[in-house]
Amino acid sequence: MASGTARELSPLGDLDALGRSEEGAEASKPQKKPVRNQKRKSSAGDPNGHVPAEGVGRGEPSRTAENGSGPPPRARGTRGQKSKREVLLLKLSRDLECPSPEPVCVQKVLGSGEAAEGTEPPRGGRPKRRAARVALMYLQELADELSSVYQPPAPAEGAREPQPELERVQKKRRSQRRREEETDSDDPAQDADFVPSKQALLQAEEEQESDAAVSEASETELEGLRGHGGKVPSAGRSKPQCRGLAPNGFHNSIMAPVEKCSSLTCSLRDQKHSQWEFPEWIPLAHEWTCLSESEAAPYLPAEEKSPFFSIQREGIEADGVLYRLNRFGSLQPHEERLDVSFFVGGPVWAMEWCPCPEGSAAAQYVALYCHGSAEQTHGAAGLHAGPALLQLWGLGTLQQEPGSATKARLSYAIAADHGCVWDMKFCPSGAWEPPGTARKPPQMSRLGLLAVAFSDGRVVLYSLPHPGALRRAARTQVKDGSSHKHVICKVLCVATLQVGSIQAGNVSECGQCFSLSWMPSKPHHHLAAGFYDGSVAIWNLLTKSLLQCVHQPDGSLKLYPFRCFLAHDHAVRSIEWCKADSNFLVTAGSDRKIKFWDLRRLYEPINSIKRFLSTEVAWLLPYNGVTVAQDNCYASYGLCGIHYIDAGYLGFKAYFVAPRKGTVWSISGSDWLNAVAAGDITGELVAAVLPDLAVNPLNVKRASDRRFPVYKADLLPRSPAGPGDDEQALPKTRLHGEMVTKSYLRFRDMDLRSFRNLPSREPVRRMHAQEARAELSLDRLQLEALHKVRFSPNLDSHGWLVSGGQAGIVRAHCLAGLAAAAGHRLLPERRARFCARYGDQPGSPGPAEGPPLPAE
Repeated sequence: MASGTARELSPLGDLDALGRSEEGAEASKPQKKPVRNQKRKSSAGDPNGHVPAEGVGRGEPSRTAENGSGPPPRARGTRGQKSKREVLLLKLSRDLECPSPEPVCVQKVLGSGEAAEGTEPPRGGRPKRRAARVALMYLQELADELSSVYQPPAPAEGAREPQPELERVQKKRRSQRRREEETDSDDPAQDADFVPSKQALLQAEEEQESDAAVSEASETELEGLRGHGGKVPSAGRSKPQCRGLAPNGFHNSIMAPVEKCSSLTCSLRDQKHSQWEFPEWIPLAHEWTCLSESEAAPYLPAEEKSPFFSIQREGIEADGVLYRLNRFGSLQPHEERLDVSFFVGGPVWAMEWCPCPEGSAAAQYVALYCHGSAEQTHGAAGLHAGPALLQLWGLGTLQQEPGSATKARLSYAIAADHGCVWDMKFCPSGAWEPPGTARKPPQMSRLGLLAVAFSDGRVVLYSLPHPGALRRAARTQVKDGSSHKHVICKVLCVATLQVGSIQAGNVSECGQCFSLSWMPSKPHHHLAAGFYDGSVAIWNLLTKSLLQCVHQPDGSLKLYPFRCFLAHDHAVRSIEWCKADSNFLVTAGSDRKIKFWDLRRLYEPINSIKRFLSTEVAWLLPYNGVTVAQDNCYASYGLCGIHYIDAGYLGFKAYFVAPRKGTVWSISGSDWLNAVAAGDITGELVAAVLPDLAVNPLNVKRASDRRFPVYKADLLPRSPAGPGDDEQALPKTRLHGEMVTKSYLRFRDMDLRSFRNLPSREPVRRMHAQEARAELSLDRLQLEALHKVRFSPNLDSHGWLVSGGQAGIVRAHCLAGLAAAAGHRLLPERRARFCARYGDQPGSPGPAEGPPLPAE
């Protein structure tokens, strides 16, 4: 018992030696037997039957003491006499108040292997440990003094030297220990082994935490403290306290990580992003063939009219108008709230923003895919081919000033024959150039590079032109029949990515491709994809190897992966690359596991977590973990929703970001805003501002104040009696046509310009009320479900959030209150840098015509 205590309380190696010596003493003691069986003879007539310690009382000389001469052998059976070691330790305990060189003697005596074994048992029948306890406490005090990290600064002349907090606490501990020593008595009942109480253990833990907090304090913090009188705050106050409210209504403690992440994102993008990549993949006009009405008809979505819907905005009286949009139609954005709504023709299952440089003030584009029919289903096991339509929508410049949003328009669409699309990803940087860049025909100015995962197992890369350049090229094409009123083209891709090899290339080898992730660091030459059989393939897009790159007769490339490994036992549903270090990857599979991988050692994952069925993950830039959206089929009661899961390095437990009552289909994170947004099957789009996840998130208080609804979509019956909230009045059918005829959608938007009095506002109170009770009905078509949510990755539109789902209605919202702080500080600087690089007018070519030069 005493040895274990010595290990727990000793910060130095001398105390460990003391613990080992006491363990030897415990081992040397014989086991006590019942009195009735105690017939063993005592070696010296001792009635208690104790055996003297080894080397003492047996005629064997003990080890030399401090003066070099061994103590004489003691006569057996003598009681009440103390050995030289005991006398020395008792003298040490009485003279602790006086400065003397006893610590050296203690170290010599206690350092010998026989120190604890040489004690003679007293009358009470067990060895006394009071002296050892005193020595232990003295060494503990010595260790506290030697391990002190902070040294108080020298006081200024004429000023009174303040007493450091840490030194004052240490003196208080020493006085308490000395009082305990003085009150100690020689009562045999108190001669038991020293066992610390629970209060002592808690105090020791607090001391360790306070010492660790002081040792981890940065030099800048200590310099700042010296400037304020040299006082060191306690462990609980080592970090600056954020008090008061920010201008947007959030508490300053909530907005502090947002400012930190915005600055970090800027600096990291300067290092990781490029100005120009893949210079040979320039869109050519003759590779884009515009289709006529009859040719484009098989690729168009079947739904020509959207479901009826209404929009209620917080703080604005509802007008009760029911809207219904034509296919590819949109509403005029609201003058104050700036929200945009448009109808794409079918359920949305893939969506992504087109990246552009910071400060470009260019038009923002969103690429998306919807199913051809609202009742169309696809099996996950087999491969599916067929017509598909990729849509590129222009949303304007998306400035945060009121009245600056423009009406959304379909810029152009791509007709493909590879089946449905499950995921798409743009090249993170280096693929955008100004729309006015002068290029010789047939080249067109490039908007971006898009990778698309199709249900036939292929991953196809497209080089997308600016809509203006494509329209100019379309006018020169002569086609039979009338052209479609929207630009719909057949496109020759720049590359097709396929699993296998040149000798054994088989599209069906791994099944459908469900997820993509583009390498976030320049030169962005790697692309990873997850497949149905649980395998992950990684391609090198710049490879010149004849084993991985095959030139097709039409001029395109066929690429085979340079690395392929089995990540899961079932389909890989989501895959994300670490933005800070491209050596790390995270995958989430249908086997309910989330695995973190180091691409330098793929024989086993860094960490494997089995919790629930994950639908999508988002890895924010500054953190060592991912936020996870989950299906509710395997979730425990009360744990369904959005979680932050640490990769395993810090050992944090999962942090519950927001509870949800149904399946969360999609999640997206914003590096600029340190926030995540998620859409679920109930039709609610929820956003949450994350805390600083570099520290333990379990200490975050009032996590409910960090989340808020963007909007809620409710499905209500549409009858002559008028709209109602009775769920039983809705038709119990899974047919899209019947549901659209007898019901309508009601969107209830929150005012996102300010977050003042957030807990008491009606949308937030409604959100908390619905989190407490389940209102999910699975016996009907979930027309209000949201399938895809995406934050804009661009600084110019970093406050915008786009979402779409089963109804085919895509909506874009501006989180103006959250984005104002970072945007006002960063945008002017980045716009000045962009204009200096490309010219005086944003979005126009610079003095030197042509594409930007590759970054060194």
